[in-house]
Amino acid sequence: MKVWWILLPVALWWLWPAAERTHPPGQLAPEAPLQTPPSSTAAFPHGDFQLTPLADFDITARVLARENYYFDSESELVKTDLALGWGVMSDSQVIDALEISQSGRWYRWRTEQLPAPRRQIETSSANMHIIPANDWVADDLADVRTGDVVEIRGHLVRADGSNGWRWVSSLTRNDTGDGACELVYARELRIVTPKH
Repeated sequence: MKVWWILLPVALWWLWPAAERTHPPGQLAPEAPLQTPPSSTAAFPHGDFQLTPLADFDITARVLARENYYFDSESELVKTDLALGWGVMSDSQVIDALEISQSGRWYRWRTEQLPAPRRQIETSSANMHIIPANDWVADDLADVRTGDVVEIRGHLVRADGSNGWRWVSSLTRNDTGDGACELVYARELRIVTPKH
């Protein structure tokens, strides 16, 4: 019984989300993600999957939300989704007027009154499934919390499992709904949150 009293605080610390980082109004990541043709289209192994680069991808964005997954079929490849915002969706004045959530591999927002044009909100944010390229990137990803500004460099990819399972990244920021999420193979990830 005493073991539970020792393990309980550790479990709560591990499961409890880190406090959200807050910022004054102003765009923290004004530029849209940069997507270019892939430097190589050769598939490469990643665990039990084959990944095929579809585009090279470079993004600086504010973390609107993060969600970890452990029990769905995709969690063998992707354990963390980041809802990311740039342009108007990196501005606290806009974000604070929205109710943002993640579940079931989706990112959602709602509001009583739009703080910016709907299409701007839709095309300046996205749910991104992050595949860390190595343990160093995985460690950096584990430190990311809501409100951080992050830089991610890597590829948008197609993932193929040996059983015929396939997961394909969106290749545009203009889509919404099913299939609109990016599947990002992160070769580099850095937290660049401004200090206030």
